[in-house]
Amino acid sequence: MKEECRTESPSGGEALFEDPDFPSEDTSLFCDSSTPIARLQGDIIWLRPQEICQSPVLFPDNINLGHAKQGLLGDCWFLCACAFLLKNKHLLNKVFPPDQPQWADSRYRGSFSFALLEKAYAKLHSSYERLWAGQVSEALVDLTGGLAERWSLGDFGSEEEQRPEQDSDQVRRRRLDLNLLYPVKDQCAISCSTHSSPGGASELGEYHALTVMEWLAVKTVSESEVLLLRIRNPWGRCCWGGDWIGSGAGWSSVDPVSALDLQARVAEGEFWLDETEFLSQFDDVTVGYPISDEGHLKSIYTGNLLTHNHQLAGRWIKGHSAGGSRNSSNYGSNPKFWLKVCERGEVLVSLLQHRKWRSTEKYAQKPLEDSKNTKHQHYQAIALHMWKVEKKRFNLSRMLNKPPCASTHCHAYEREVVLHGQLESGYYLLIASTYQPGAEARFLIRVFSSSFTSLSALKIPAPSLPLTTDGEWDTSYFRGSWVEGRTAGGSRNFLSHWQNPRFPFTVCDESAVTSGVNVRITLHQSHPETDLQPIGFHIYKFRDGESEQTLPRDEDPVASCVPHCYTQDVSLACCLSPGAYTIVPSTYQPDCSANFTLSLARRIHRKVVKSQERLGSAIQEISHISVMQS
Repeated sequence: MKEECRTESPSGGEALFEDPDFPSEDTSLFCDSSTPIARLQGDIIWLRPQEICQSPVLFPDNINLGHAKQGLLGDCWFLCACAFLLKNKHLLNKVFPPDQPQWADSRYRGSFSFALLEKAYAKLHSSYERLWAGQVSEALVDLTGGLAERWSLGDFGSEEEQRPEQDSDQVRRRRLDLNLLYPVKDQCAISCSTHSSPGGASELGEYHALTVMEWLAVKTVSESEVLLLRIRNPWGRCCWGGDWIGSGAGWSSVDPVSALDLQARVAEGEFWLDETEFLSQFDDVTVGYPISDEGHLKSIYTGNLLTHNHQLAGRWIKGHSAGGSRNSSNYGSNPKFWLKVCERGEVLVSLLQHRKWRSTEKYAQKPLEDSKNTKHQHYQAIALHMWKVEKKRFNLSRMLNKPPCASTHCHAYEREVVLHGQLESGYYLLIASTYQPGAEARFLIRVFSSSFTSLSALKIPAPSLPLTTDGEWDTSYFRGSWVEGRTAGGSRNFLSHWQNPRFPFTVCDESAVTSGVNVRITLHQSHPETDLQPIGFHIYKFRDGESEQTLPRDEDPVASCVPHCYTQDVSLACCLSPGAYTIVPSTYQPDCSANFTLSLARRIHRKVVKSQERLGSAIQEISHISVMQS
């Protein structure tokens, strides 16, 4: 905690911690009062655990009995993910560092250090109410830093039925094969969920998640096998009826000793059912990847350890890098990445988008635009496509006309989509896309592999500069910065464009015009490759009698280096007639802070002419060098 606010303890000792950023007030509980817990407003009393019971403890002696019970808050999805921590002590210790003083300890000061658990998770989301309804897969990734996938138990059609040339945003998840998961069944996290009230449920409603505690093949008295699954309801009570509940008929088909052993394993809120019931009564399953003590992911497909990993951040920006699906003519403008596989191995690539939070005021006043799928309010429909490239130099348009070697098959309104494959050594082109052109979001590309790999953003090459064989060049270097709220005006799409730094210069040698290129400009941003801004610049010419102050703001540039590119340098070579000009460099979006360097080279024939530059107060010149080239 960066700040601590303490109140006097009941015993008169040192005051106990109170969180100033997440106070014991309604603001920490509610965001838009749109869920059933809103009716509790005004009737809530905040108590510490020692005020609720005499001897509170975080975990029982048998940690396997330490599962949380779900109350009124609809966060079954989060509690299912928490259950995974109880069978992975190394993960639990990362989330909740051990040996912290508890209530009976004299060192207890009213707080615990977490990474994430329910109160900390609610604080992360700004209120408890924002935990109402979610995806188990999201909570698993947040708790473990690993991967999770959702598998369908319904019939959404096979992957082979999907035509690769037709891109869509229709949900088509793969059908679960429990045999696939058998090698890692005791190590991975598994939960099941319902989208409607299942026939076997005595009280389950729509959209509820439960935890699969274990499953095993049990021999029957007829020497056949039946697959049984032990399920836990976060409510902490049994909610199921069927052949395997209590003394149901199913147990008569199993050896009595085995039946007694299995029934003894059932804790509060748990029940057994067979594979047939499981596949027919639940709609989908979420599988969280196992994580080794060393922190490596283990593949749910092969059981291989994925000992190499990389990640890069990216962004879809309307008008620049949000090209839409493969149905769109602008698909090639989407963010692109190089994946280098050094030797054949198993590779998993995930595309994880940042959640877009609703405006609570607007949400409380009007319905959502897309009521068909509540995920649409938080996420774009996203997909990953991958092509194998023989050489790093290739024709992008020609490449995109070929089918990809692997993809996520359709755009899904999910926070994360995962691409899996056994890849040969070589270079692969990855393209991350939204289904709708112009849809904006930030995202993270993550790669996990069993063999050595490397991941890098694909730079859009700057225009090639012509080689010069004669003449002299006068080169000036300037340093500037885009500052949020002051000089970061963004591209010409924004009214604030003219707030960007401006660099006046003149072209004096008329004879240079007849020789072709006479001006070369390069803009270099001082940002690491993992955090580049899309940059570009425009050149404007002053008419006779005009100055920077009188230049019309709707004036068209005489030359431009656009579209704005996510790259360290952008360059332009052009031929300008004699006159006065100004260069306006910019990021694509306003209020994107960065430092930059601008180089301006002008060709001079016969003699070097030192122009008198009219430098405004925004210009910071670091050097002025005359360079001779032959």
